[in-house]
Amino acid sequence: MRAVNAVRKAIAFALFASLAGCGGEAQLRGGEDTGKKPTLAAPESSAIPTVHIAPAKGWGVGEMPVPAAGLEVKEFASGLDHPRWLYVLPNGDVLVAESNAPPGKRGIGGIKGKVMGSVMKRAGSGVPSANRITLLRDADGDGVAETRSVFAQGLNSPFGMALVGDTLYVANADALVRFAYTTGQQQASAAPQKVLDLPGSGDQLNHHWTKSLVASADGKQLFVGVGSNSNIADNGMEAEIDRAAVLVIDPATGSRRVFASGLRNPVGLAWEPNTGALWAVVNERDELGSDLVPDYLTRVDADAFYGWPYSYWGQHVDARVKPQKPDLVARARVPDFALGSHVAPLGLTFARGQKLGDGYADGAFVGLHGSWNRKPLSGYKVVFVPSANGQPRGTMVDVLTGFLDAQENARGRPVGVAIARDGALLVADDVGNAVWRVSASR
Repeated sequence: MRAVNAVRKAIAFALFASLAGCGGEAQLRGGEDTGKKPTLAAPESSAIPTVHIAPAKGWGVGEMPVPAAGLEVKEFASGLDHPRWLYVLPNGDVLVAESNAPPGKRGIGGIKGKVMGSVMKRAGSGVPSANRITLLRDADGDGVAETRSVFAQGLNSPFGMALVGDTLYVANADALVRFAYTTGQQQASAAPQKVLDLPGSGDQLNHHWTKSLVASADGKQLFVGVGSNSNIADNGMEAEIDRAAVLVIDPATGSRRVFASGLRNPVGLAWEPNTGALWAVVNERDELGSDLVPDYLTRVDADAFYGWPYSYWGQHVDARVKPQKPDLVARARVPDFALGSHVAPLGLTFARGQKLGDGYADGAFVGLHGSWNRKPLSGYKVVFVPSANGQPRGTMVDVLTGFLDAQENARGRPVGVAIARDGALLVADDVGNAVWRVSASR
């Protein structure tokens, strides 16, 4: 068995190495592919994508991320199992979805599928999902969770969470479920009840498996971010029904419909506090080169279309997609703010008056999980996008860095971000298996 595994590993790494040297290096290295009007490079035509990723290493003793000037960081919790998403309850307890991709159909086959399997293992994303939600409590207010309990387990790659009244909703990879919740409760009192299936249930393909979740202010609607089943509709549009979209759900009736579409992989969803508008961070398409396409932060409006798969950044047509849909391309929205190519934005939360300093009073915090297909590497940090009057302005700034070591190994990779009850910023790190707490320096 060891010999067979060794052969399999040798084949996987040979495939990885054969592709790792392919594809051109990025020419845009000064932030030109960020902001409200990013520079868009010419698409590359190579059939073999760039593969370049930071292997998962983890943090050494005493190591931690590096905060921006005026900020400090401490370990809120450690020893978690692939923590991906965070949700802060009204009493200050923090729910952590310890989760990874479910087994089954991911929609990638052939050589590319084998290479991507190797990539995911190197990135630390190939570990089995813990399938649980853990509750962390900092009762004494020292910025460290001294109490930890399993709130729910036996879930199916849980991700988004939202509390509405006395009901906690959880978006699994294949279904929306709910639990009864009482303030201060540390463990669910019963098994979850299914509200409705989500795309990816049963034997459906489920390539982009994460399902983010937010509730409307009145709790009558739930919004779920659902990623595409492929890079550019490689499996046909019939495999993309209700995907690459934000869905809106009526939990009272169990009905769902598409709220906005053409969003390749809208992971983080959040409400902008000044305007009440829904915003998302979106992972754009791959295999057009290291400089394309910028991932982005954008407002999500009802019935709006954002281009995928037919075009990107408005009306820039992706010639690989056939047949085209000129009528859809004509109405494709230009995103509000480019975060950089292949940075993999996952976490999103807005400042809500917390005191991290004057420069962080109004804007969005974004967890950039990091690239796998760009030279040099991009992402692998938490950034802040300043805003005014509900719109991004100026230049995004680094908040938390140091996730890469000098040899380009990933000591950690940021995912979900959330604002703690005391105003600190919490960051889930799925390679470092920790939750970090960022606050203003004392």
